[in-house]
Amino acid sequence: MSDVEGETASKVAIGISFGNTYSSIAYTGADGKAEVIANEDGDRQIPSILSYVEGEQFQGTQAKSQLVRNPKNTVAYFRDFIGKDFKSIDPSPCHASAHPEEQGSTVGFEIQDTESQDKNKVTVSEITTRHINRLVQSASDYIGKPVTAAVITVPTNFTDAQKNALTEAAKAAGIEVLQYISEPVSALLAHDAKNTEEVKDKIVVVADLGGIRSDVAVVASRGGMYTILATAHDYDLGGATLDQTLIDYAAKEFMKKNKTDPRQVERSLAKLKLEAEAVKKSLSIGASASFSIESLADGVDFSLSVNRTRYEILANKVFASFTRLIESAIQKADLDVLDVDEIVLAGGSSHTPKIARNLQAHFPETTAIMAPATSPVAINPSEMAARGAAIQASLISEFEKEDIEQSTHPAVTVTPHLTKAVGVLVTSDGQETFYPLVAPETPVPVRRTAQFAAEGSVLIKLCEAVREIKVTKPEPKEKPQTNGDAEDDEDEDDFSDEEEDLREKVWKTGSVLAEAAVKDVKKGGKVEVQVNVGADLAVQITAREVGGKGGVRGNLAAGQVAENGSA
Repeated sequence: MSDVEGETASKVAIGISFGNTYSSIAYTGADGKAEVIANEDGDRQIPSILSYVEGEQFQGTQAKSQLVRNPKNTVAYFRDFIGKDFKSIDPSPCHASAHPEEQGSTVGFEIQDTESQDKNKVTVSEITTRHINRLVQSASDYIGKPVTAAVITVPTNFTDAQKNALTEAAKAAGIEVLQYISEPVSALLAHDAKNTEEVKDKIVVVADLGGIRSDVAVVASRGGMYTILATAHDYDLGGATLDQTLIDYAAKEFMKKNKTDPRQVERSLAKLKLEAEAVKKSLSIGASASFSIESLADGVDFSLSVNRTRYEILANKVFASFTRLIESAIQKADLDVLDVDEIVLAGGSSHTPKIARNLQAHFPETTAIMAPATSPVAINPSEMAARGAAIQASLISEFEKEDIEQSTHPAVTVTPHLTKAVGVLVTSDGQETFYPLVAPETPVPVRRTAQFAAEGSVLIKLCEAVREIKVTKPEPKEKPQTNGDAEDDEDEDDFSDEEEDLREKVWKTGSVLAEAAVKDVKKGGKVEVQVNVGADLAVQITAREVGGKGGVRGNLAAGQVAENGSA
């Protein structure tokens, strides 16, 4: 009996970020800090690739190099295939590796994974089990204890069937999946865990820019609770799209001196792809980088220097696509760019400085862009999802599986939210000022307290309010006097461009829910107002003078809950 109890107490849980292109593993030690673990090759971002050479299995960087020499026995970009039938997948990312095939009701690969010359049919679930097994082994070697459980990150649109299939694959690798956590929430958890300041209500856009796809989520963070308001996905936009611009540029330069198009030769294209990715990464941290490929095509060696400016011009349309994807998610959430407090960039492609700078130019100064190029305190984008998963694993690893399932059941996690802001309209000395206390999209129950400067008799009205965007037209510029000369006409063009409209957020108050009055507030005094919204949407308001005696308290009966869980 004691042995069993000992085994339960010694459960070791890690966080796994399982991506299509790269995977990461992280562990939270006794100091409470999540650390991304390197595998035996020293890689913290481990390519999600398995390759087989004469029966020997290679993973990660070693497997990636086999895409040139041994592509038919190298399996890559398989994460999104798990739990799906063959007809529903997009196999195009795998054209330079082992091709997915239909195997019964699932997806599989025909590879030579043993010393025998015969090929075997291996399902995507089996490939996933082998991949997870290698990740867990690296983690176990680092920690010094066998890893038995994990929190795994998945995209926001990962279906229940995919989660079930991934659970079975992990189970076959000896791993208990404690919980699935969506990639944007995991990244935001890691971001907020590093922030030592007081948790504030905010709207955050988390953009996970991966290797072959990009996913964006608009998240309302209210008192440390996260609610996903909208998501947007692009399955053809990612690091590979940026790589392609460099591939095309290098191929055209090669063709200026040689007749062969290296993109038309399978082996040459594989070499170009690997080198383009390396050049892209170098340009993220340096001003220039060089292609250097031995025997690219027809036995001809190839070298080419590329500077960052040239790269940014070549990929300008791709960079604009990242901004448009983020904008589309904000629009789906019925929000404006002025509503966004932070944009957190996650995923390997977020290292590219131009993406963050474009967002910095497009969004107002009040929006913080959290990326290595724009913030010195930004976490490594490639590690954020794994860190967040490790933090979550450390929080729930001591709980029983049943308790975790009950705590994460939709009946518990799906709660009513306020669709409108709730605040107080304070009238003091004849002036009215509105102070929002509870932001829209806040889950209930909730309590908020604030203090306001006031004097004399103060009237406090508890109101609902909606955010509106006030647009102010700039005053037209005065045109200079002209003499009809051509030079004057050119100068006149400088004044033809009108200034942009001034846009700002304002609150429009609606129905008054309750009123309260605080009399004889001392000069230079303050009034404290506390609002409690219950789970049944009943509202209680308390108002008092700070440092004074007594106060005013009022109650408002519960409102109606809308069908979608909002009120």
